[in-house]
Amino acid sequence: MPIYEYKCEKCGKVFERLAFASDENDSVECPECGSSQTKRQMSCFSSVSGGEGLGKALSSGCGSSGGFS
Repeated sequence: MPIYEYKCEKCGKVFERLAFASDENDSVECPECGSSQTKRQMSCFSSVSGGEGLGKALSSGCGSSGGFS
């Protein structure tokens, strides 16, 4: 089950939601204002090397929101 990041179009709150495949077409309500005007965002990710330099991120990417809330 992936965790998706959403942004409320009404109040601007960025929040996360654990989603099931069956939830894909359901509207997601903002926990701050209750609006259903939310959009799924691109989330940050990173991968870590198992070799030399353990703990250094090899690659990362972020969407427009700048990461998880």
